[in-house]
Amino acid sequence: MGMNMVWTGEIVLALVPVVVFSALGWLRRELTPARLAHPDGSDPVLPTPQHLRIPTHNDRCLFAQWLPQAHPKQTLGTAVLMHGWGGNGSQLMPAARVLHEQGWNVLLPDARSHGLSDQDTFSSLPRFAEDLDAALNWVLVHEAASRQPVVMLGHSLGAAAAILCASRRQDVSAVVSVSAFAHPEQVMRRWLAEYHIPFWPLGWAVNRYIEHVIGHRFDDIAPVCRIGLIPCPVLLVHGNRDNIVPLECAVRLRDAASKATLLEAAGGHESFDAPEILYQQVSQWLLRHSGACGRLNQTDDVRCPR
Repeated sequence: MGMNMVWTGEIVLALVPVVVFSALGWLRRELTPARLAHPDGSDPVLPTPQHLRIPTHNDRCLFAQWLPQAHPKQTLGTAVLMHGWGGNGSQLMPAARVLHEQGWNVLLPDARSHGLSDQDTFSSLPRFAEDLDAALNWVLVHEAASRQPVVMLGHSLGAAAAILCASRRQDVSAVVSVSAFAHPEQVMRRWLAEYHIPFWPLGWAVNRYIEHVIGHRFDDIAPVCRIGLIPCPVLLVHGNRDNIVPLECAVRLRDAASKATLLEAAGGHESFDAPEILYQQVSQWLLRHSGACGRLNQTDDVRCPR
């Protein structure tokens, strides 16, 4: 009996490294989503986009769709749009369509390991922000002569990345955050609950391991901790039926920044009931707060709201 207990204990101890190694490998795989393919064909309303390869970190390149205005003198500026986890730039075509019609150049990058961009070892909020930096830097070089405003719009993780990115820059004129979470710890707690993993001690250890992998503490990159550092105006768009990121996250973000405005919209996390009307409102907000109107004479094509 005693010998059997010893053997059992030795077997359990021998299995612990295997279980831990397998669990860590699973977590690493969870940090790289499956790719979503771009739809076949182009948007019937928009011109055919130019396809770009933009250098980013780790010697990788981003695939991006570039939709410039046909008449540069009537261009309001450039909007860089970033998709969410597991998505690609084409998912933001509804917003791109409205912004382009209003007079913005639009750049739609795919984050690393997403869409048609290069694969990297894992995806994370900081890496999304790095890819936004790369896209912004491309715009600032490509459009340097125009000296027009550059704005960002991001969805979900892309919105959190836009907040992080803008908090470290002085050359962004306005930020639109769509369905952003307030803090990664909250996101992870909901994710752990889906797998029935108790937060203490396993969930806590998982979060600390992810911080180790991505090289950043959650508190240092959390939107609620970064939004107050953004020097430009911020619009927070959030669905009133969002069951993935609750509306309460947007309220926390608004309360954390004096330059943030909350626009509550009818809809959920991935879609809204009237997206074209919503993005018309977003476009009007951008006209008022990005400085675009001050650089153009008002014409029949560009009407700046008062």
